[in-house]
Amino acid sequence: MKALPQTASGSSDREFANGWKVLLAGMLGVTCGASPIPFNLIGFTVEPLSAEFGWSRTEIILPATIYGLIASLMAPVFGWLADRYGVRRVALSSVFAFAVALSAVALTPAANTPDTLYFYYGLWVVIGLVGIGSTPVTWSRAVNLWFFKHRGLALGILLMGTSLAALFVPKLAVWAIAQFGWRTMFAIMALLPLLVALPVAWLYFREPRPEERPQALLNSDGRLAGMTLGKAMRGYRFYVMWISISIVAGCYSGAFINMPAILMDDGMSAQSAASIMGVLGLGIFAGRVITGVLLDRFWQGFVAFPLLCLPAITCLILLGGDVTFMLASLAAFFLGFAAGAEADLIAYLAGRYYGMAHYGKIYGMLYMPFGIASALSSILYAYVRDVTGSYDPVLFVAIFGFVGGGAMLLLLGRYPNSFDDDAAQLPVSST
Repeated sequence: MKALPQTASGSSDREFANGWKVLLAGMLGVTCGASPIPFNLIGFTVEPLSAEFGWSRTEIILPATIYGLIASLMAPVFGWLADRYGVRRVALSSVFAFAVALSAVALTPAANTPDTLYFYYGLWVVIGLVGIGSTPVTWSRAVNLWFFKHRGLALGILLMGTSLAALFVPKLAVWAIAQFGWRTMFAIMALLPLLVALPVAWLYFREPRPEERPQALLNSDGRLAGMTLGKAMRGYRFYVMWISISIVAGCYSGAFINMPAILMDDGMSAQSAASIMGVLGLGIFAGRVITGVLLDRFWQGFVAFPLLCLPAITCLILLGGDVTFMLASLAAFFLGFAAGAEADLIAYLAGRYYGMAHYGKIYGMLYMPFGIASALSSILYAYVRDVTGSYDPVLFVAIFGFVGGGAMLLLLGRYPNSFDDDAAQLPVSST
């Protein structure tokens, strides 16, 4: 199946006019979905859960690993469901299920027994099983189908939802815990997907009808062009992406989730740590938009490598402790900027290197290493802190991981011009 040239899209200049409602609904869905909310709040449960149950940091952060691993394994399943049954049905049902599962954490028993910990973990298993459909695995499929010429920017706007969450979720979590306790905090957070994301998605979120799709996404007979998952997995690019995503996510997620604890180890208050997490959210916001604009103009390797080196500077700043508020804010901004870049890249690369015919399955498979590495990273950072009394050893290793993982994307080569003949390529500098 041959993909038509990018210039064949006669309606490319109207992409935002046609698709802005879907983009808005998707952005709010990402904001209130299972991608940012659990990871933005769990770092603030360390102190209250430790005080109530005496659990270690590793035990308290472990739900992020449980959720992340299960959600990652479910990502290809939800991607297939979106390809097969339509992204609207999958996204709406998952948003509702995520809200119910998140609110159920408030039912954790107060009795301090081993069964309490297992009950708590079991609730996070459920969140992982049902929540992944409320993440970019689904929202990005629809956006990729509405946009081609401005796809990078559109995906950047979509994924700004995670930066919006980072701006207000930590502060909301700190306030809710202080006012009502950690259990009620989970119930309050569940109102975000239920009362914000779900109604807007119900009104506006859908895939384009065939006549509304950009022509550059279609083959000569009008069907969506793209590789099958099997063909994608027979090429070297797929595994380069897998390894790069795994390394960068493995270094990033632990630093992000444990950032409040890292800062509070240095003597900062929970309120100051929440403010710095807000700066991290601004970094994600900037990373989303700037990366998206750059991807629409330059080959991904020229964009990805320098941006993914920024969190190496973050690790250097955080090494050794005694970090001032300003330096911590700079470190958080760089970490957030790189996070914005990486999340954009996964969705963008899946569409540009493999097309849209089987996007859901391919994106789900590429999201899997991101989720698994992120899940393991959070517990690894906490474990190193429990064993050594410091986050410094893992931060030092992460410096090399960020640089090496970003450099691997330089090996992907030019974007395919055809999904049947991999020898046909667009120029490196072209999108």
